[in-house]
Amino acid sequence: MNPAIQIKNLHFSYRDIPVLKDISFSIKKGSFYIIIGPNGSGKTTLLKLISGIEKHEQGSIQVLDKPVLNYSRKSLARNVAFVQQKQPSDFSFTVFELVLMGRSPHLGILGVEQEKDIDIAKQAISFTGVDHLVHRKLDQLSGGEQQRVFLARAICQDPQIILLDEPTASLDLAHQIRIMDLMRKLMEEKGITVIMVSHDVNLAAMYGDDLLLLSKGRIIKKGLPKKVLTYQTLEKAYDCKLLVDKSPVGQFPRITLIPQRFLKNA
Repeated sequence: MNPAIQIKNLHFSYRDIPVLKDISFSIKKGSFYIIIGPNGSGKTTLLKLISGIEKHEQGSIQVLDKPVLNYSRKSLARNVAFVQQKQPSDFSFTVFELVLMGRSPHLGILGVEQEKDIDIAKQAISFTGVDHLVHRKLDQLSGGEQQRVFLARAICQDPQIILLDEPTASLDLAHQIRIMDLMRKLMEEKGITVIMVSHDVNLAAMYGDDLLLLSKGRIIKKGLPKKVLTYQTLEKAYDCKLLVDKSPVGQFPRITLIPQRFLKNA
C-alpha cells in the first residue's frame, strides 16, 4: 500500500531563517501519526506545508501519490482537512451551519448544499457527539465543545487525511481524553489517516501508532512510541531531566518530568 504522505529531503525557511532541514519520512494510510517536539521545532510549519497553506522550497511532499503543489486548493481540501490550533470563536453561525461549511470543497459553482451534503453534516455531528448543540452559536460553547465542532466540520469535508494542530491544548483532562478517543475512533471506523501535532508526550505514547520527534527543525527520531520515547532521545530533544518507564496501563512508555528541586536533593 502506498503511503498517505511521503516527504523527501524537505527544507523550508521563513525570511531566510531555516525552520525545517532535510526532513524525510512517510505516513501509512489509516494510521494515527503524532508529531512531537519542543517549541520552535517546526511542527506546525510541517502541517502547514502538508496542507498546502505554505509552499515548500526544496524537496518533495507527496499527498496520496500526488505532489502537494499540483493540487488546486479545492481539490486538496477534498482530500485533506486541517484543524488549526487557533480557531476564531466569534462566528455568528450556529453549530450546524458551521459544520455544513465543511462541504464547501464538494459543492458546485453555485455553492448550494444538496440533501446529500446535509446528511453528511448530520452524520459528522452525530459522530462527534454534538447533536445537542446544533442550534447554539460557537461563542456559547466551552473549549472542548468548540473543538468537537471544528472536528465535525473537518469530518464533514469527507477527507482521507485529517491534520490536527494541538487539538487538546488548553483543554482539561477529561476533554483531552475525549478528543483523543474520538480521533482514534475516526481512524478505526472510517479509515481516515490522522496526523496530529502534540506537546503532550504521554498522550502521544498512548495514542500514536508512530511518532516523529522534531527539534530545531530536524528529525531526532521516528518510529514506534517505545523507540522514540526513550530517556536518551527525549533529553537530547528537550534538554531537561526526566524519567521514562513503562506505563502501568499498557505496553507504552510513561514520561515523568523531574523538577529541579528534586535534583538538588538527590
